[in-house]
Amino acid sequence: MSADYFDLMAGDNAMKKEQSQQKLAEARKRAAVSIGLNLFLALGKGVAGILSGSAALLGDAIHSATDVVASTAVFLGIWVAGREHPSFPYGLYKAETVASLAASVAIILAAYEIGRQAVFGVASLPDVTIALPVAALSLLIALGFGLMQLRAGKRLNSPALLADARDYLADSLSTAVVLISLLVVPFGYNIDRIAAGIVSLFVFIAGGQLFVNALKDLLDAAIDRETEREIITFVEDYPRISRVKKCFSRKAGGRFLVDMDVELRTPSHKIADLVADRLEEELLVEFPGLVLARIRPHYAAGVFMKRVVPVESPEGEYSHHFATSPWFLVETMTIDGKEVKKREFIENRYKDAEKKKGLLVGRWLLKLNPDEVVAEDNESVALELLKESGAEIIHPSTLTSTMI
Repeated sequence: MSADYFDLMAGDNAMKKEQSQQKLAEARKRAAVSIGLNLFLALGKGVAGILSGSAALLGDAIHSATDVVASTAVFLGIWVAGREHPSFPYGLYKAETVASLAASVAIILAAYEIGRQAVFGVASLPDVTIALPVAALSLLIALGFGLMQLRAGKRLNSPALLADARDYLADSLSTAVVLISLLVVPFGYNIDRIAAGIVSLFVFIAGGQLFVNALKDLLDAAIDRETEREIITFVEDYPRISRVKKCFSRKAGGRFLVDMDVELRTPSHKIADLVADRLEEELLVEFPGLVLARIRPHYAAGVFMKRVVPVESPEGEYSHHFATSPWFLVETMTIDGKEVKKREFIENRYKDAEKKKGLLVGRWLLKLNPDEVVAEDNESVALELLKESGAEIIHPSTLTSTMI
């Protein structure tokens, strides 16, 4: 294998991992800012609620405090989960879940207390000169930061940030209820206790969702179907993979694990093991939340195979230079008799690339899932990439002229 191939692949994988780590670092930084902002909102609403005598604003302060408790529990859980111990070979990831479960119980109890005060507490007229500005500012902060977190979560593909954004938007909704109750006070309407009751429902729902999610994690619930489908699609698009036979997944705190049985189009157990090993590595890079991937290969010859041949033009002669070949002939044929069922000519979109031409061509051809590649230059980066992914390199001299 050429040194250029190893250098390019090592550099490319390092770049992927660095990008993944950068996304995780940015997500963690945003989560830390979120904790600080929630703490600021909780303290501000709490102080204003006490000074103004507004039960609704005080309840909304507890709602903001639930997000502080939940986020802090997750951060503490992540810190514990990073520890290693021989008695826990899969890691201490569920420590985060246990912390979240304990936090959810505290949040539900807080919701009960807010509701109890709303029903049985002494009615009083809140001081809007104190409560109203705080509620309005809190609404703007929660709504604005929630929308920012939502955009960042989508850009970084971070479920944690998306969940945090939903928490902020829910918090802004409960604050809006408080704001409305304060706006009608000058008109002689005191609905502070009603607003406090509504806020208690928001807090109860937040605590209940946290409790249910933590309980699902402890009972080894599967990851969400959308993420699981993305993983299965990625695996089935991988070279030599025919299909995913079985897929088991489970949550591990804020991360997840997958265990798969896959079927490969190859009669060689060596190729099957090679593809499985590479796939496990690439899954961890492609899905940053994945902490463990197990691939069990099942190899079989199958019925059809796909061969790629470099050619000078459609229906033209064989091209001796693989990466710079203007066209590629893609043949789908039976494995037993090599009977061609389909022929397709594809133009090489990277033939004029100035940098990393071999790597670009190799990756592009990998998407075609070739089983065989006809070529004579075994030192090219493109061919080494195809070979490492399980494709068999066939020298043109071993084939009859009618085959190429």
